Amino acid sequence: MSNNQNICLIAGCGPGTGTESVKKFTQEGFKVAMLARNTDLLNELELKYKNSYAYECDVSDMKQIANVCSRVKKDIGNPNIFIHNAVAGVADGGLAGSFLSDNPERLDRNFKVNTKSLLYFARELAPSMIENKSGSIIITGNTSALRGKPDFIYFAPTKAAQRVMAESLARELGPKGVHVAYVLIDAAIDTPRTRPIFAADKDDSYFCKPKDIANEIFHVAHQPRSAWSFNVEIRPDIEKW
Repeated sequence: MSNNQNICLIAGCGPGTGTESVKKFTQEGFKVAMLARNTDLLNELELKYKNSYAYECDVSDMKQIANVCSRVKKDIGNPNIFIHNAVAGVADGGLAGSFLSDNPERLDRNFKVNTKSLLYFARELAPSMIENKSGSIIITGNTSALRGKPDFIYFAPTKAAQRVMAESLARELGPKGVHVAYVLIDAAIDTPRTRPIFAADKDDSYFCKPKDIANEIFHVAHQPRSAWSFNVEIRPDIEKW
């Protein structure tokens, strides 16, 4: 199917950044393919936002990635913006886990979701962007992409690898007209899931708002090619860094 309008594919449509990105991009006239394992949320969003389309996908399964990308291309068209917002390491009740006591198999799943899936999505979606000499691939990251800390050993290495992979993609795809950027969120994101894990006793000023993250993602995805960003760091004004 050929494109008649802008199309955005979002991997990782949870109740925070993913949902707000769906809202932002549909309001700006995009068709949005929404990927997640939680089909209940996807169906709610599909009913709420015009031109949003729900696709169940577990991004730890590379075959599912290939299949869902094929379906999106057939149903809607070739995405010209891809947002990699899928993350593993938080949803199972927090990041804490000593390398001595926790289950080391967590590293494998986290790597598949956070890093390997980015490669497979890029392989599926970048060719049409290259052909059109236009498009954006935006990856959401966090502070673990820059440093390792105690009890983050099954998470931080996968986010660091994700950032380096994104940089490799950016250097290869940039000269071909495709913008790749890594949006590093140095903050706790304000969602019902993250509040009790990281900062149950904090007020609103402590958190980065999903709506504001989505607005920045949209902005970065539409930067003029004479002034592209790669490393984009965002944080609340009170955050220490």
